[in-house]
Amino acid sequence: MKTPLTHLVNETFEGAHQALDAVAVQAELSRLPFFLHDDAFPQLIAIRLRRHKPGRRCLIEYDLLVKHPHNPPLAMTLMAKIRMKSHDHKTWAVLNSLWKGDFNDNNTDDNIKIPYPVGEIPHWHMMLQLKVSGTELGAMLAGSRGEHLAKQVAESAFKIHSSDIPTKRCHTMANELDILNNRLSKTADANRHWSIRIKHIIKHCEKLGNNLPTVPLCGIHRDFYADQIIVNGKSLYLLDFDLYCKGDPALDIGNFIAHITEFSLRTFNDADALINVKHALSNRYLQLNPNIKRQSIQTYEILTLARHIYISTLFSDRKPFTLALLELTEERLGI
Repeated sequence: MKTPLTHLVNETFEGAHQALDAVAVQAELSRLPFFLHDDAFPQLIAIRLRRHKPGRRCLIEYDLLVKHPHNPPLAMTLMAKIRMKSHDHKTWAVLNSLWKGDFNDNNTDDNIKIPYPVGEIPHWHMMLQLKVSGTELGAMLAGSRGEHLAKQVAESAFKIHSSDIPTKRCHTMANELDILNNRLSKTADANRHWSIRIKHIIKHCEKLGNNLPTVPLCGIHRDFYADQIIVNGKSLYLLDFDLYCKGDPALDIGNFIAHITEFSLRTFNDADALINVKHALSNRYLQLNPNIKRQSIQTYEILTLARHIYISTLFSDRKPFTLALLELTEERLGI
């Protein structure tokens, strides 16, 4: 079995190339404690490169037929994430802490889980998790279960914020505004006809963010939106804790709501088409965490909407909505 390296041919990190070589992958997977502890042999069936951001990271799927000496063969798929610059052991530690806490498959109380962390291959800068079946949440928020799922999302965020998993990473409002300034400045430089308007947005966002009261920081996801959640029956599986850090818990809720707003704008040409879903999410979270103010959630929602102006310029299917996002952000900022 030979897998072409076409998509990674320009990568300088050799581990990314080896991670698509069937012989090398078979050898590495066979050495993982996850299989050795059960005297199991993971026979590699297929390799798929799912995502690739050149010079940054890639996501690969491995289909396996796991053979046990006393049990029938078991088919499974592993999700392998590679960070090109260095191995992200900190995120691996976070995943293990979450699993050993109350985010594992034995949890039937709230059904908020993460996929099982299978192992890591440090010299390939790789982490592996079991792939779970199900549907991305984003496809379901506009359906009949939308409000119910939004409340579960709020409960998921609160569970993360209450988990108290240690981390040295910290994300402040100053960091948030620096990122926004950097992204929108690029958009202004590339779109001179919007330059003055974008600079006004940056100025108003800085004022809005700097006026937000400080709160005690806790562990947050920091990239929390619908595509990071898989719905499997009654269970929600939370993905991608690469940006986990100490931060304002309102950021996760505001970020999630802003993504719903942007999705509504693109899908229904109406930013408030799913306003009932957004209200269900924010109201449930505020009920769980009364120390957070609605103003904080709204502030982070606006800051994330502003960042979506930049994000929309990166994808051909979103570029038609850049002006609408700019106008919506101006409206929310009162410009």
